[in-house]
Amino acid sequence: MAATRNRTPPDPAAEEAVAAVLATAGVAPGETVCVALSGGVDSTVLLHILVRLRERGGFTLAAAHVHHGLSPNADAWLEACRACCDALGVDFHAFRVHVRRDDPAGPEAAARAARHAALAGVPCAWLAFGHHQDDQAETLMFRLLRGAGVRGAGAMAAVEPGAPGAPGRLRPLLGLRRAQIVAWARAHGLAWVEDESNSDQRYTRNLLRHRVMPVLEEAFPGAVAVLARASAQFREADALLGDLARLDEAACGDATLERAKLLLLSDERVRNLLRWRIRAMGLEAPARARLVEAVRQLREAPEQALRLPLGAAVCCAYRGRLWLEPEGAVAVPGATVWHGEAELPWGAGTVVLATAVGAGLSRAALERAQEVVLGPRWAGLALREGVGRPRRSFKNLCQEAGIPSWLRDGLPVLKVDGAAAWIGEVGVAAEFRCAPGEPGVVPVWRR
Repeated sequence: MAATRNRTPPDPAAEEAVAAVLATAGVAPGETVCVALSGGVDSTVLLHILVRLRERGGFTLAAAHVHHGLSPNADAWLEACRACCDALGVDFHAFRVHVRRDDPAGPEAAARAARHAALAGVPCAWLAFGHHQDDQAETLMFRLLRGAGVRGAGAMAAVEPGAPGAPGRLRPLLGLRRAQIVAWARAHGLAWVEDESNSDQRYTRNLLRHRVMPVLEEAFPGAVAVLARASAQFREADALLGDLARLDEAACGDATLERAKLLLLSDERVRNLLRWRIRAMGLEAPARARLVEAVRQLREAPEQALRLPLGAAVCCAYRGRLWLEPEGAVAVPGATVWHGEAELPWGAGTVVLATAVGAGLSRAALERAQEVVLGPRWAGLALREGVGRPRRSFKNLCQEAGIPSWLRDGLPVLKVDGAAAWIGEVGVAAEFRCAPGEPGVVPVWRR
């Protein structure tokens, strides 16, 4: 436990910086701000500054500590955080998590994932973290050395609005150097804990902090501030790439993209759009090499049905359309009984049953039926496409229609009293076809 005496007047810059971030985020009176409190100097200072600001801002303050069990001092740290919150009149949440020391991602990454998972359970509008400018510079260096793109190089933002139902994230100290934070703590006589693992240079971030960054600052004074500014510029560029992706998506057809229009774009814009849409699905963006190969195959075979793996997602191209779906998450929709509705749900899309005359299915045949069901294929499924023609198996029908095997389980089938009347992408059975001038129903599958 580190403690100091109040020997110098406190620097108001830290408090002003925190207040400015709260104002930018629009933290409203009555909202709860929860500090991710490790007990270290950064989060301890942040907590004390927020205590000083809570009456003015009208927000409720809480703190949460995650006990990883990786240090013999972990119990003492938890109790120190609890005592600090009790003294300040701050609600305290404690979480104990298990971190595998042999995790393939490494203990640092495993601990970070466990910590964020625990913090996600805190009932609050905002989670506040004690990251500062030195952390920002280290994060940028760390990510660049791992080959990060524009988004990764953007590092951390001071304000990150939360997804629906999830808290936003605040990093109010991001504009301050660590030395300023320590100085504020000393000026106020604060006590904090020291994590012994922070000096272990076997961890990459510690190596950057203790060996690389001091050399950079000695050779290039102001390097930390410059790197932090670069991160802000990368974030701005990433936002612009997102805007471009939205424009390209709208121009190419929104939900499912028109393949021909997509391929009019440059390779860079196609990759940007695919990457952006994968992230919008909540999935990790693939490596650049995978995107390059996917775009190459799309251009070399502009009419061919393709299913291209992109890490956590799959790019599907078929009959002039292109869409993305999660890898391994394709589920066969269940059956739905039709009671005359204009449309029925089918997977992520719908089957529209449009009224017509002399086209599609005979409405009279549908109305006479005991049961009309929209569902998936079944064993032995067959359909006769024309009067006098033989019944063809589902497999043969799909082969003739050029439907790839990976799409077949997801085709909608309209079953009338146990017989196939219509198969999506294939057509209408001869015995259910509407006669000229007769009222009909035309099924249309909209993915």
